[in-house]
Amino acid sequence: MNAKKWCLIVAVLVALSAVSMAEELPVDLDLSNLSGTVVYSQVYDMMVRPEAYAGQRVRIKGNFSYYMDPNTRHEYFAAIISDTTACCAQGIEFVWRGEHAYPDDYPPLDTEITVTGIFNTYYEGDYIYLQLIDAELAWKS
Repeated sequence: MNAKKWCLIVAVLVALSAVSMAEELPVDLDLSNLSGTVVYSQVYDMMVRPEAYAGQRVRIKGNFSYYMDPNTRHEYFAAIISDTTACCAQGIEFVWRGEHAYPDDYPPLDTEITVTGIFNTYYEGDYIYLQLIDAELAWKS
C-alpha cells in the first residue's frame, strides 16, 4: 500500500472516530430520544426557568433552521422542536464550535439534526434567548 493511500485511510479513521466521540460525550440533559410532547414541555421549562439549566450540556434533536437578520446581518442557527401533533414548535439556537460557513458547511434547511452544547442565555434588547454554545452538530446525509 502506498503512502498516499495509507494517509487517506488514517485520515478517514481519525475523522470517523472524532464524530463518534463527539456523539458519545456525556450530557446532563438528553432530549434527543424523548417524545415530541415531552421535549416540547422540557424546552418550555427551559424558557421559563433558564437559570436551572445554565451551564448544563444538553443534547437535542430537531429540524435545522437558519435566519439572517436583514438589519444586522447576524446569522442565527437553530434546531426547531415540534410537539407530537406538530401544532406547536420552539427553537433552540446553537453556536457550532469551530469555523463554519453557511450554507456550504451546514445541512439543508429542515434536515433533522442533533445538537449537543452548553446551555446558555443572552439578551437582545429586552428579550432573553436560549442557545447551546460550543455546540457539536450532527446529521445524516
